Amino acid sequence: MAKFKEKNQALALRKTGESIGEIADKIGVSKSIVSLWCRDIALTKQQIDSLHKKMMSGSYKGRMIYLEKARSRRKEESLRLLNEGMQEMGRVNERDLFVAGAALYWAEGTKASSNEQTAFSNSSPQMILFILEWFKKICGVSKHRFTIQIRINKVHRNRVKKVEQYWSHVTGLPMKQFTKTILINTIAKKVYSNNDHYGTVRVSIRSGTQLRRKIIGWIEGLAKVQ
Repeated sequence: MAKFKEKNQALALRKTGESIGEIADKIGVSKSIVSLWCRDIALTKQQIDSLHKKMMSGSYKGRMIYLEKARSRRKEESLRLLNEGMQEMGRVNERDLFVAGAALYWAEGTKASSNEQTAFSNSSPQMILFILEWFKKICGVSKHRFTIQIRINKVHRNRVKKVEQYWSHVTGLPMKQFTKTILINTIAKKVYSNNDHYGTVRVSIRSGTQLRRKIIGWIEGLAKVQ
């Protein structure tokens, strides 16, 4: 299991200009792990110079400059591939949206035969917005039929109001369409910094039984693709 707390500590220390070795010693992990975690953090010239002064070897500064150039190359390559991917996707037509939404519901929507509810759960704001648009444009669901429920670990109980306001802003739905937030009573596996965790959202459709049956049919159609 990833060491989320240690990783957050490492990132914070690296941003202050501490060396990989210093960070490894402070948080008790190997230099290779710290280097992997921090590889995308850019150091200022002043930080590089400061680290250089700490080292007896003159080769250290050269290594830092090399690592910074490698980081810049990775960033440029990532941006190039991102732009290529967006261009290859091109304009999404209605048929594309229909198939993409059905596949997404197949992955994250309710499908059990014992549950007739039409509902979709995820923690990604972009994915929640996508499925809301899919329900509206492809399934003909009016805005007032949506019900939102938030699930978040109990360690965030003091942030519930902020979390609810966040999702109301993201979805554009009023709080009257939100049910009571559920606090999950389990030990959190991830440690989030800067209060940037907003739980998981479940989008449900009122009177959605017939719609769910139709969606299951769409999924069955996808499943037959050879």
